[in-house]
Amino acid sequence: MRITPRVWIGLAIYVGYVLVIYVVSKLSGVSYTDIGTSAEFTWRGAVLDLAVGAVLLAITTWLLGWWKPALFERKRSHHKWPIFVPALMLVVAVMNLSNTDWSKFDASFLLSLLALGIAVGFCEELMSRGLLLTAFRSHLSEVWVWLLTSLLFGAMHLINAALGAPITNTLGQVVLAAMTGTSFYIVRRVTGSLIWAMALHGIWDIAAFSVGFAPIGTAWAAYLTPVIGILAVVVVYWVIKGTDEKPIRPTPAAAAARL
Repeated sequence: MRITPRVWIGLAIYVGYVLVIYVVSKLSGVSYTDIGTSAEFTWRGAVLDLAVGAVLLAITTWLLGWWKPALFERKRSHHKWPIFVPALMLVVAVMNLSNTDWSKFDASFLLSLLALGIAVGFCEELMSRGLLLTAFRSHLSEVWVWLLTSLLFGAMHLINAALGAPITNTLGQVVLAAMTGTSFYIVRRVTGSLIWAMALHGIWDIAAFSVGFAPIGTAWAAYLTPVIGILAVVVVYWVIKGTDEKPIRPTPAAAAARL
């Protein structure tokens, strides 16, 4: 690592990312409620700001030298069984995809949704359960790392209200995001890699936007989201237990050798 992780660095990245997403989204002129209703609005209102965020996050991660701790655990969770919660999340996403009338999507619309899923999975996971997590691990116990990254991940969605989403719906989204974000944390701890969490996050968002635009009947899977969040919070203890992922600091001799 070029730069030793610090809590303030993680918070600075978080604030900077949220500001960039807000500013670029605002300049696009697309309301949050219009995202996912057409190819144009999805490209301009979501993919554009996420693409900018992805480039800036990648550059930041490279400059800090945090790619390895941001993407990989040194030791995976001793308990593997909590992975059933993210697995349930995947099942719900597939249910939403199967409950979508895909005939209502043209090629550009489909590509915009795919780009949205890839970008949101990369950006939001690298920022919250990658860089922010790495920074918090420098001085906080793992239970606080999980809790604070989850809460900040949820709070990040408050900008949706400033971009045109109803405040009541946004507050509900904040709570659900904080809870279901725990599922992505579980994926990281159990598999040892943030990449799988990125993939699940992307599929989840693609499914949510697709079924929201063209549902076939009632989207029953939506009612399982709170259940997933509650289950994730209930079982997360077993993937936190025994965690020792604090950044390895160079010894004085090693530091002197680099001088």
